[in-house]
Amino acid sequence: MEDRNLLTIEHMKKHFGDTSVLFDISLKVNKGEVVSVIGPSGSGKSTLLRCATLLEEMDDGSLIYSGRYAAKSEGDKSVYASKEDLRKIKRSFGLVFQNFNLFPHYSVIQNITDAPISVAGVGREEAVSKARQLLDMFGLSDKENAYPCELSGGQQQRVAIARALALEPEILFFDEPTSALDPLLTGEVLSVIRRLADEHMTMVIVTHEMEFAREVSDRILFIEKGYVVEEGTPEELFASDNPRVRDFIGSIRK
Repeated sequence: MEDRNLLTIEHMKKHFGDTSVLFDISLKVNKGEVVSVIGPSGSGKSTLLRCATLLEEMDDGSLIYSGRYAAKSEGDKSVYASKEDLRKIKRSFGLVFQNFNLFPHYSVIQNITDAPISVAGVGREEAVSKARQLLDMFGLSDKENAYPCELSGGQQQRVAIARALALEPEILFFDEPTSALDPLLTGEVLSVIRRLADEHMTMVIVTHEMEFAREVSDRILFIEKGYVVEEGTPEELFASDNPRVRDFIGSIRK
């Protein structure tokens, strides 16, 4: 039987100096699942994503991608795999930031093709062909030679999603992908993520868009003060008896 598990996080802990941010986070994500992470500001959601995508090192806990250990808990600390192994593991996921993080001096097509060519060794012709397919999918075919400063925020975020997909990751992470956008542009980006969900792209999404999370997620985690307070289906979370979960969802939806 095929193992569908793409990501396993076991007892992740993280502190910055004397400040503990993540206390004991465990999470499994299976192929084709959409998992949303919600919670108040400062609860550790973005730190969880940064540790999961190797932008930050955990202090303790294990991180496993498709059975390959990126980090393993040994003696109350995380011991990371070799640089070579981590380089291979990084190819299995993509990350979309809230502030786009496009290269301002690169055109749209250059932003999308840079990593496939320079990191994955894909031929330029193949990389450009793939980039144009993605731009067409996201309604940006006429923007391939534009620069980020010439695009709206929604267009920039769609380019950022295309850039992440260009490496054909197994799992895609989103860190509050609409927080820098106004409501009209938010709809543009959410429609792209909704389409990816319909195509069974495996995703972990940190978001404050409650109705969107309810619509696209298979599971939702509510995190507060560095702990997973509750985890379940959207139906279970939105009908939660936990007063903190209920109050948070109610305050965000107003």
